[in-house]
Amino acid sequence: MDLVITVLILLLVVALSGSVVRILPVRLPLPLLQIALGAVLARPLGMHVEFDPDLFFLLFIPPLLFADGWRIPKRELFLLWRPILALAIGLVFFTIVGVGYFVHWMIPTVPLAVAFALAAVLSPTDAVAVSSITGGSKMPPRLMHVLSGEALLNDASGLVALQFAVAAELTGRFSLTSAAGDFAVMAIGGVLAGAFVGVVFGVVRRRFIRWASEVDPPSQVALVLVLPFAAYLLAEHFGMSGILAAVAAGVTMNRTDVSKGGYVATRVQNGAVWSMLEFVFNGLIFLLLGLQLPGIVDGAGLDLRQAGGGEPWYLVAYVVAITLVLVVLRFIWVWVSLRFMLMRAWHRGEQRPKVGTRLVWTTALAGVRGAITMAGVLSLPLMKREGVVFPTRDLMIFLATGVILCTLLFGAIGLPLLVRGLNLDGEDPRVREERMARALAAEAALRGIAAEQKRVEDGGDEHAIALASRVAARVMADYQQRLAAAGEDGDVPERARAEAGTERSMRLAALHAERKELAELRRTHRINDETLRALTREADLAEAALTGLHSA
Repeated sequence: MDLVITVLILLLVVALSGSVVRILPVRLPLPLLQIALGAVLARPLGMHVEFDPDLFFLLFIPPLLFADGWRIPKRELFLLWRPILALAIGLVFFTIVGVGYFVHWMIPTVPLAVAFALAAVLSPTDAVAVSSITGGSKMPPRLMHVLSGEALLNDASGLVALQFAVAAELTGRFSLTSAAGDFAVMAIGGVLAGAFVGVVFGVVRRRFIRWASEVDPPSQVALVLVLPFAAYLLAEHFGMSGILAAVAAGVTMNRTDVSKGGYVATRVQNGAVWSMLEFVFNGLIFLLLGLQLPGIVDGAGLDLRQAGGGEPWYLVAYVVAITLVLVVLRFIWVWVSLRFMLMRAWHRGEQRPKVGTRLVWTTALAGVRGAITMAGVLSLPLMKREGVVFPTRDLMIFLATGVILCTLLFGAIGLPLLVRGLNLDGEDPRVREERMARALAAEAALRGIAAEQKRVEDGGDEHAIALASRVAARVMADYQQRLAAAGEDGDVPERARAEAGTERSMRLAALHAERKELAELRRTHRINDETLRALTREADLAEAALTGLHSA
């Protein structure tokens, strides 16, 4: 019973944190608020949560990585694969080596394998955190795509490296050549396992839908929720990388998903459920960190005193030093990578884009650490072997926590200033692309309406022909207005967009009035709850369509 109450309290606090952060007078990154709330629950209120690191890792990592793989723009991932791989793989191992040796040099009592484990969990970045702290200044789309692809792939590479570092500490053996070979086998096997699970899942689901001749959205969403765990456990069972399997399963879902069909309810529920799960899981990770924080601080101070590492304030100095080293290493890697790319362009006779130091610093500060780092460090084993605790575990968790906080603060202060007015040559023309898609979709809709009208006319029923003509004219007028609004800049598109905006406001006002009237009808018992829910859902879907319409 106590466990149930604890879980309910944690869920309540996570839900409230999303609202509280919006009403604060100062813009504060949500993870910082959630960590603070967790610390308040732990120390003044006395709440304590014990968890198994392996169970924690299994519960949180697969669904988060799966969701990242599912939602990342696949086209941009392939178009920008060179800079993404340079950051997601090259920078990860550059960071592990640099930070690992730096931590071991700065705190000699920390074993080198443990220092590498800390560096491994600090290597994954969090693109979602970056977009949440840049304020009103938006990242250039191309840079954001690179950061998103990096965050997806370096989650996997960093966590796999963490597993090798922990294994080296537990066994006392490590061989670089053996580790490289094992890494290649685990990585390839994990990707194949995840892709296999995704493809088989898609085939089986389509067969079930064909046999049942209908779609049950709740059951379809429930099946998708199981998928990341299935991919992870299958890969781990055969000694492959479950982390990469979860990512590969998410990427594969783009090709096997029912989003290519007409299953509107399933798509709507899928999006809503996964958005909620990502918010809750990320929030729980930071909240659990806050709950552990008082004990972690005490344990880190004890680790430091036992190791003869200095005064407690050294802990803060260590955190700041590690954060600065992370930023500097990232700056050096990005600067060298850009110079190399410019040199290749020069040798090929291609036009070299202008790249300033401001872009390099923006990319360096955008290396914000987040939920994956936290989940990884909390998954460090409690015991090295029976009767022997894992060395400096609390100190490692404290340092990782401090680095997360520092990168969030540095990013919250520096990124809005750096990205303001920052432009990149060759940006993805997202707005123009969206207008083109809207225009082509509207043209296809007009052709579909004309084909349906012709089918009715071929039937020969005069009343049906007259009715189809009137309705077709009304529906076509709406799509023709959308087609005009989707045009390029000019007087006609501007007038059409202004008309669309006014129409949108009118329709939203009508929908709000509808909902108000439905609530009044329910209050006076003229309709029941089922009727209210059905009609309110129709109004909600109509409003969702309107709020996404004419946004370009």
